[in-house]
Amino acid sequence: MALSKADLRGVLSGISGILVTPYDENGDLAPAKLKPIIDRALAAGVHFPVVNGNTGEFYALTTDEAITMAKSVAEMLDGRAPMLAGIGRGVRDACALAKASAEAGAEALMIHQPPDPFVAPRGVVEYIKRIADASGGLPMMLYLRNDTIGTKAIADLCAIEGVAGVKWATPNAMKLSEAINACDPDIVWVGGLAETWAPAFYAVGARGFTSGLINVWPERSMAIHAALEAGDYAKARDLIRDMSAFEEVRAEEMNGTNVTGVKAALQLLGDDCGATRPPSAWPLTDAQQTKLVGFMRQNNLVK
Repeated sequence: MALSKADLRGVLSGISGILVTPYDENGDLAPAKLKPIIDRALAAGVHFPVVNGNTGEFYALTTDEAITMAKSVAEMLDGRAPMLAGIGRGVRDACALAKASAEAGAEALMIHQPPDPFVAPRGVVEYIKRIADASGGLPMMLYLRNDTIGTKAIADLCAIEGVAGVKWATPNAMKLSEAINACDPDIVWVGGLAETWAPAFYAVGARGFTSGLINVWPERSMAIHAALEAGDYAKARDLIRDMSAFEEVRAEEMNGTNVTGVKAALQLLGDDCGATRPPSAWPLTDAQQTKLVGFMRQNNLVK
C-alpha cells in the first residue's frame, strides 16, 4: 500500500538504506543474496530500504533488471518496512519502471536526477509529472546531485504534487539552506551524502540521511542517526570518525570505488554479492583492500 505524503515525510527523516545489487559468478542478477543483508539492516532498525539506488549500481542495470530487483526486494521485505524504488533513465523507461515498481509494492519512489547532457529545469518538471502518473500517484523523493540548476528550479520541482522530500547529494550546505527556505516547509530534506556529511546537513535543517554502510554495519548507522536526532553532534562526529576509513576507500578513484568498497566489505563478512560492473572499479587495489580490512578488524566486524 502506498504511503501518503504525510507518512512518507515521517519515514524520510530516518535512514534511507541503499541496497547493493547482487550478482552471481557470471555477473547475472542474484537477488536472493540480499536476504541476509536486508534481515540484518531491519534487525538493526534501519527505517526503509531503497532498491535501485546508486549503491545498487542503477546505471549498470538494464530496465528489466531494475524491475526484477524491485519485485525481488519487495518480496524479501514482505511488508516489514516500506520500500522506496529508484526511478530514472529516459522518460519511457522511467515510466515503465515506475509502473512496475508500484505494482511490485513500492510505497514511494526516489527519482534520480536525469544525467542527460541537455536537461531543461522545466523539462525535469514534466519528466517527474509523467513518472508520477505512471506510478498511479506514489509519493516521491527527488534525488538532487547537481544544485547548479538554481534555487528557483529546485523550488519548482518541490512544488510538484506528490513530492514529499529531497535527497540532497551535493556538498553545499549553504545552497541546501537556501533551498529549504525557498520551499514548502513540509518538504523533508534528506542528507544524500551518507553519514560523513549528515552533521553538516542536519545543522542547516536536513533530517535523516542515506547510507550504503547499512549493508555492512547498520548498527553504526543507527547510532549516528540517534545521536543527530538527539542533537549530540559531538557523539555523532566520534561515531563517524571511527568509520571514516570505509568512506575514504569508497571515495577514491573519483568515487569509482564507492560500490566496490561496500561489496568488498560484504565479501569479508561472508555475504558475497559478486563484483561490480564496469565502469565501477573492481576489485579494490591492494592498498585499498588493506585499508578496508584494517577498518573491519578495528571495529570487530571481522577477526
